[in-house]
Amino acid sequence: MTVALELERFPIMDTAIHNVSVAETLDIVDAFVADGSPRVIVTANVDHLMLLRKDAPFREAYRRADLVTCDSVPLKWALTFLGTPVKERVAGADLFGALAKRAATAGHRFFYLGAAPGVAAQAARVLAERHPGLNVVGTYSPPVMPWDELAHDEGTLARIREAKPDVLFVAFGAPKQELWLAAVRDRLGVPVGIGVGAAFDFAAGTVKRAPRWIQRAGLEWFFRLSQEPRRLWRRYLFVDSRFACYVLREKFRGRKAAAPLKPE
Repeated sequence: MTVALELERFPIMDTAIHNVSVAETLDIVDAFVADGSPRVIVTANVDHLMLLRKDAPFREAYRRADLVTCDSVPLKWALTFLGTPVKERVAGADLFGALAKRAATAGHRFFYLGAAPGVAAQAARVLAERHPGLNVVGTYSPPVMPWDELAHDEGTLARIREAKPDVLFVAFGAPKQELWLAAVRDRLGVPVGIGVGAAFDFAAGTVKRAPRWIQRAGLEWFFRLSQEPRRLWRRYLFVDSRFACYVLREKFRGRKAAAPLKPE
């Protein structure tokens, strides 16, 4: 099945973004689960695109992904500026909640992997109360270790295999979650793997997410920075601030592809 590959993809910097809405993404997940082959979805933001420029394994993980959504208002603006507007922002945290609502009736089995101990379990409880019928078949916070070591941690892999989820949500943060998923996808055999960053913390209430009006204004990064300045200041104020320069260069020097990329 080639559901994702039949969609438009818009090139930007070192990747391409699929032109999908949230509703279409939910349908694609349903189709992936029905097909059963292991798939990976990544949700691209400005920080990801900046990391892609210097991290070859991360670029390869993106290249192998089956669906790449636009998880950033500034990235959505950039694609519009470049003449290839995507239909909608499809954020990992929003997709996490929307899939829980869908799964409560569709019957998909979920596994939540990552975040601090207890956070995934609390997120599962909150979402189960909100969406009766949600079937979370496992939660686990593995030991802190590099992604390549974790990819060979048979204890973690065995937990997931034994639970037999349809969708595996991974909250390690980027690029660790994407690199890990790319490394283990074929060994796990889970139909859908998605990196969701801080989504467990948002659902559990351990981290407050920006209000909708701040998200729509493209200032969610500033809200996150105000919450965790010591951890995020360098990313947002020095690394990601160069993103606009790269977008301007693509606009005025010409893009690698003048039209949306077509299926291979």
